[in-house]
Amino acid sequence: MSNDRGASFFEVTFSFLIGTATGFILGVLFAPTSGAETRKKIGETAVKTGEKAKEGYEKIAKEAEKGIKIVKEKTSEGLDTLKEFVERKQEEIFKKKEEAAKEEEGKK
Repeated sequence: MSNDRGASFFEVTFSFLIGTATGFILGVLFAPTSGAETRKKIGETAVKTGEKAKEGYEKIAKEAEKGIKIVKEKTSEGLDTLKEFVERKQEEIFKKKEEAAKEEEGKK
């Protein structure tokens, strides 16, 4: 999952939740009900919105965990490849060093 996709998912989810809460609160405030009923509706909506926000956060957290796992795997693979490359180069240098030493002995 790319960072842009994760960011846009979060932005869309967050915007949706804010818009829903705002629309409901404005609707309740302008509706012809008593103060107690209005406060009760606002409280219930706040709880529901909080639950939806929590669910959205949990989804984002799971996706982030997946992304972190993939990054760790790719980093590990990259380090293994780099280690193999360094070992090959060390072997090449060692062989060249041996060849140079043999040539020096042959000249003597």
